[in-house]
Amino acid sequence: MSKLVLRNLHRRFGSFAAVDGVDLALQEGEFVSLLGPSGCGKTTTLRMIAGFIPPSDGTIEMDGEILSSPQAVMPPERRRMSMIFQSYAIWPNMTVAENVSFGLKLRKLPAEEVRRRTGEILEVVQMSHLAGRYPAELSGGQQQRVALARAIVVKPSVLLLDEPLSNLDANLREEMRFEIRRLHDEFRITTVYVTHDQAEAMVTSDRIAVMNAGKIEQVDDPFSLYNRPRTRFVAGFIGRTNFLEARLVGDRLGLDGFELPAAMVQSAAGPGERVLLSVRPQSITLHHAPPPDDGDRVSVPAQVVECAYLGEHWDYVVVPQGSGTRLRVTAAPAQRHQPGEAVWVRFDPAQIVAIS
Repeated sequence: MSKLVLRNLHRRFGSFAAVDGVDLALQEGEFVSLLGPSGCGKTTTLRMIAGFIPPSDGTIEMDGEILSSPQAVMPPERRRMSMIFQSYAIWPNMTVAENVSFGLKLRKLPAEEVRRRTGEILEVVQMSHLAGRYPAELSGGQQQRVALARAIVVKPSVLLLDEPLSNLDANLREEMRFEIRRLHDEFRITTVYVTHDQAEAMVTSDRIAVMNAGKIEQVDDPFSLYNRPRTRFVAGFIGRTNFLEARLVGDRLGLDGFELPAAMVQSAAGPGERVLLSVRPQSITLHHAPPPDDGDRVSVPAQVVECAYLGEHWDYVVVPQGSGTRLRVTAAPAQRHQPGEAVWVRFDPAQIVAIS
């Protein structure tokens, strides 16, 4: 049995469908991110899971019990869930230890158990040495650790996180992604994480549900989602890609000014039909001379038209000879090419995907 199940979940505000038929099942101990742009319905979905908003249609179930339906909604305090907000929501008049122990005291646990569990979780989040400080004396990352400790210490059945790292600077955000994943691996709490940041979702998640206009476009593990996107939206939202329109003619895919063997791409298109290809920038390589033909990869002559050095890599724009197609290409720092330079572009068939 799945731990948490959303069945045909809808939420309408007047005539606007914020969530439009979401189906999602989480297994015990799974970490699933709801990823998408602003307004896609991910936070509304999370708030329905928490019990703050009733669904217009559909149900939310946990351990086989219906928590939410249009007829009845179990209140948040009875759901055995913890939620971490974007603003941390820790009490400024309480010390770190008092913030963390608050939920345990509400459950009327013995004082010795409260002290023990508070001390244990502060050790886990590396905040024991700051137990007596107040939130105003802490950095953003330290406040986030307090919020995590307070949510985990009560041993919830489900942990909900609503863009918890959005207020942190870039370096701290990167550090906390790994911290959240480390804590999940240690406690194995079923987790739903809302974010618009694909890197956060890729680092933390077992699976990612990409949302767009109130619907889930694809649910998959990070590797499959990136390398085998099923829709144009997913391919464009997860990382960068080149979209190439092709037409199937015999055993060739005809593009603007050049061709690729149809065997390079798995596609259900019939003769004469159009195919949309997603080609990641790092799956294309640039060469000063025609690379040797190994029978697997295809090379075409091209010209470099733009370049930008980004430290960890070069970002090139190249145009195949006789074509108006602009291709984004990522290359290692040592691979230097100048605008106007003639190059050969080589495609890796393993990373070309036909999408719907």
